[in-house]
Amino acid sequence: MVAARQIPLILKLDIGGRPVEWIHWRDAAAQYFRETVRWGLGDSKIPLYGGWRRDTGERSVLHIDPIIAVDDHSHRRGRSLVPRLCRRTLFQRDQGLCMYCARPVGYTQMEIEHVIPLSRGGRTVWKNVVVACHRCNHRKDARTPEEAGMKLLAVPYAPNVAEYLILSNRRILADQMEFLKPLVPLRRA
Repeated sequence: MVAARQIPLILKLDIGGRPVEWIHWRDAAAQYFRETVRWGLGDSKIPLYGGWRRDTGERSVLHIDPIIAVDDHSHRRGRSLVPRLCRRTLFQRDQGLCMYCARPVGYTQMEIEHVIPLSRGGRTVWKNVVVACHRCNHRKDARTPEEAGMKLLAVPYAPNVAEYLILSNRRILADQMEFLKPLVPLRRA
């Protein structure tokens, strides 16, 4: 039997098959009981064990697919395919590295660095922000990287939902990765 804390997150799709979010196994079980799961994917179903039946002595079990398409309207109509820019998602996109010196930066120590500074008309959008360490952020100051003589390790970009889901989960099952990977665009420098 698998302990509850070892059960992986379930990949929730909308009814059209577009990835929406990771959900906890309890939420997935609730979707099955509400009968809103329209279809599932994955070779390995995840067994969830319940109580024992008094009359037969059998234990109840619910088999959950690692990927479920749900018709529950929780995915907001017209939802953007680009995840919301916030400190956590930026940290995940840049994998916790300073985009100038390549040193690992802790989440609480990271600084959000605007490639084109706000004071020069830059905006806080995916294609203009990167993770930076304190030293590099202050060395660059209110200049462009070219003016400061600094080079970006990677061009800032807006991740799509599939890429964000891959970045945000450390325990992705092979079936889930196989589903998400073709949805991630190839990025060329």
